[in-house]
Amino acid sequence: MENFFGILKTELLYLQEFDSIEHFLTELDDYIGYYNEKRIKTKLKDMSPVA
Repeated sequence: MENFFGILKTELLYLQEFDSIEHFLTELDDYIGYYNEKRIKTKLKDMSPVA
């Protein structure tokens, strides 16, 4: 779980500024979808967690 938050900070939080909490929540929701469904994980033999 700590690894997820580190990656989240690096790939989302440090790369952009958010205009509002709603904007942040929308981007966070999109990122979690990407992380779970499309982002390739080396530990999972180049598959996403949902694959």
